[in-house]
Amino acid sequence: MIDVRLSILFDYYSDLLTEHQQALFKDYYFDNLSLQEIAENNGISRNAVHKTLTIINEKLNYYEDKLKLYAKAKQIKELIKDLDEDKRSQIEDLI
Repeated sequence: MIDVRLSILFDYYSDLLTEHQQALFKDYYFDNLSLQEIAENNGISRNAVHKTLTIINEKLNYYEDKLKLYAKAKQIKELIKDLDEDKRSQIEDLI
């Protein structure tokens, strides 16, 4: 089961990962493939898949710690909750 926060961070920062890392993340978290299935599909060891997923998790959290895009988006949503629907919608489209 995917951690929702991790999924959100992937949405924000996936372009900062390699294509291989993106593919492994999607296989594991979105397609629910096992480590062994991913390893067999990619011709690598199960341990290599696990290690790569751990690195990805660390990278996503590092990027958020430094850039804070998700945290800022949450703050903006909180600030605009009292705006009229049209203005709020326009701002949310920009986030």
